[in-house]
Amino acid sequence: MFLETVRRRNPGLIAAAVALHQAGKIPAGTYVYDLDAVGHNARTLAAEAARLGLTPYAMLKQVGRNPDLTRTVRAAGIGASVAVDTACARATTSAGMPLGHVGHLVQVPRHEAAAVAAMQPAQWTVFSHEKAAEAARAAREIGREQDLLARIHADGDEFYVGHEGGFAADDVLAVADRVDALDGARLAGVTTFPALLFDAEARTVRPTRNAATLALAAARLRDSGRDVVVNGPGTTSTRTLATLAELGVTHVEPGHALTGTTPWHAVTDGDDDLPEIPAAVHVSEVSHHHGGRAYFFGGGLYVDPVLGRSPVHGLVGSDPDGLTRLPAELPPREAIDYYGQLDQERGSAAAGDTVVLGFRGQAFVTRACTAGVTGVSTGDPQVAGIWASDGSAVAWPV
Repeated sequence: MFLETVRRRNPGLIAAAVALHQAGKIPAGTYVYDLDAVGHNARTLAAEAARLGLTPYAMLKQVGRNPDLTRTVRAAGIGASVAVDTACARATTSAGMPLGHVGHLVQVPRHEAAAVAAMQPAQWTVFSHEKAAEAARAAREIGREQDLLARIHADGDEFYVGHEGGFAADDVLAVADRVDALDGARLAGVTTFPALLFDAEARTVRPTRNAATLALAAARLRDSGRDVVVNGPGTTSTRTLATLAELGVTHVEPGHALTGTTPWHAVTDGDDDLPEIPAAVHVSEVSHHHGGRAYFFGGGLYVDPVLGRSPVHGLVGSDPDGLTRLPAELPPREAIDYYGQLDQERGSAAAGDTVVLGFRGQAFVTRACTAGVTGVSTGDPQVAGIWASDGSAVAWPV
């Protein structure tokens, strides 16, 4: 899905990935990130956000909370993270990134509220009064007043299956009064997800009905005399920030834009390329052959389904200058991804050859490693570190 985009716009990343794997510096089953390109992307996003008066938080789950990438993003001007869950909050704060937003999409479990409060998040999203009370109590116990965001919804809003929850938007003033009455918290604003979605037919990004709900709720809060944080995540990239600003959003959460892998990046073809450079590939290794197919190691072959099931190809070989492009077959989602397969009948693939794939990953739900690489842009690639998909260190070589 993204392999040709990487091949066209950042071929040095593919060459670096093959050379480093063949040298034993990257294990099979690793997401490899071009830290030079990530830094460029983060700077581009941060500059446009500053121009528009927006506050960006980096979403780092999809890169496995890689600490080297986290530090690269922070150094490039995005000063805080958004944590999809408490594991994400622990990993990004451990890497030195302040916690900007927590509790959205995944609520904070009751017995983890104290630990999260100690991380001093700038905002904490709640879906219910029970969760608001838990956050307030945890903040009060360490002498803080926590800014809370209410996740809101209205008829016609769009949610991914399993993401539903929150307060009725029509009740936002009553919600604000009830939250403000808590000792240890106040209502700072509202949020939803997704505020933007990629429209595959139009090949562009569009605001959702949720964005209109968000704007109306924010207006009601402002009319009541409150300053309001309006958090609008979803398919965020440099080119969508102006749209979000026009919708009244104040806080944005780029994630896949940091590696140039939003759905919009997948469909551009030259003149309409987005500013972000593609900065991610998945690296594996041919294990064995069977039935006319070359089997390569899995562990990280979860393809984000946002663009549906698309044909996948791999580049295979041991020489960066002599790679063969072969059709690849990945295991179905209901199967454990022990191996992927290459169509051996259409080309040669030897045991030990490197396999490079390009797709929209979600490293945090896999058992893959992640590796940030510096020096791709200068032709001197170096591995910054090897990390597990939860951001913890991996001893490599074994």
